[in-house]
Amino acid sequence: MDKRLISDSEWLSDDRLQALLAALSMDGDEARVVGGAVRNTLLGQPVTDIDIATTTEPDETVRRARGAGFRTAPTGIDHGTVTVIAEGKAYEVTTLRADVETDGRHANVTFGRDWRSDAGRRDFTINALYARANGEIVDMVGGLQDLESQTLRFIGDADIRINEDYLRILRFFRFFAWYGRGRPDAAGLKACARHRDGLERLSAERVWAELKKLFSAPDPSRALLWMRQTGVLTKILPESEKWGIDTIAPLIETEQTLGWRPDPLLRLAAIIPPHEPRISELGKRLRLSNAEKKDLAGWVGAPVPPADLGESGFRKLAYNAEANGLWWRLKLALVSARARASDDDKALMEAAGYTRLIKLAQAWQKPTFPINGTDLAKLGLEKGKAVGEVLSRLEEDWVASDFSLKRDALLERAASIISSAG
Repeated sequence: MDKRLISDSEWLSDDRLQALLAALSMDGDEARVVGGAVRNTLLGQPVTDIDIATTTEPDETVRRARGAGFRTAPTGIDHGTVTVIAEGKAYEVTTLRADVETDGRHANVTFGRDWRSDAGRRDFTINALYARANGEIVDMVGGLQDLESQTLRFIGDADIRINEDYLRILRFFRFFAWYGRGRPDAAGLKACARHRDGLERLSAERVWAELKKLFSAPDPSRALLWMRQTGVLTKILPESEKWGIDTIAPLIETEQTLGWRPDPLLRLAAIIPPHEPRISELGKRLRLSNAEKKDLAGWVGAPVPPADLGESGFRKLAYNAEANGLWWRLKLALVSARARASDDDKALMEAAGYTRLIKLAQAWQKPTFPINGTDLAKLGLEKGKAVGEVLSRLEEDWVASDFSLKRDALLERAASIISSAG
């Protein structure tokens, strides 16, 4: 790879970034872009976040950034990190450092000026690539070669890197899912297996954040396979142990064939049983958001429609089911049928049926029940339990009619019910 390969990158040419790098590189100091921005540029992938490493210590970083007209925020100043805001664009600027003491979650650091030492404390070779302001790549750990061969490798001793932060076990598989090829690095795999118990010391938020990024990869199936082989998957997702991950590969294939947008939560659902108590426990353990818990609960509660369900039956089912839950059930049912269809004519027919139902689901718009409690009050029904009971009965009749009963007809029924009850 050409050392000047990223010199013409649009993000590196940005006047704000160049001004910040210049301010931090005066009087014998130097600042370089490091990590994902460099890696993704070399791979031709989008760049979102830009991280900067600098020899200036945090207080000096703040002084110089403000002197250049930028705002700053001490987002991680104890570990040398200052966020610099330039016209709405944020840059994470971190002083070169070395870990003095670590416990697998946090580290005490000392600041320094040695670029090789700074590279040596990072996790993977492909994440320890630096770019000078002129676009020149600086590689001190073999990251360029590993990037070309799509090899994910810990820097130095994998056991030491993992013991510094056990989250690196999950990052190993996440980065393999995004950037790796073939078999993961053997030393890294063995180290991840040896230290998997350390994952218990991590916060739920960190674990789920990494899992979600892994599930968002174009094809995480190989990474999940190796996580299962090393016992890492069972450690963080015990629900998957007896359920298996066989659905992941056909789900990915179906997504790619039919143009489905990858959904990390649906991919999670594909490898865990739809069992309410276990799903509820998973949501609590990983501290999922309320929206994520709701989606999983809706999936568990939704029925699996038969592939030959008619349009009227589908509309009735869709009305009473949670929207995402039914959608997921249909998708996973189609995935299962497609996986069996190559040598099973019945499965081929099922796949056709679920494809038809998915088209119905895409076009489905839930109708609004045309009467409410106010309407019943005008008919003389007093507020209380009876209102809900009458509305529920009328709604059942409306759904049973395939939503054909009009408002006037429903009001007539309501009047009759109220009259007979009185």
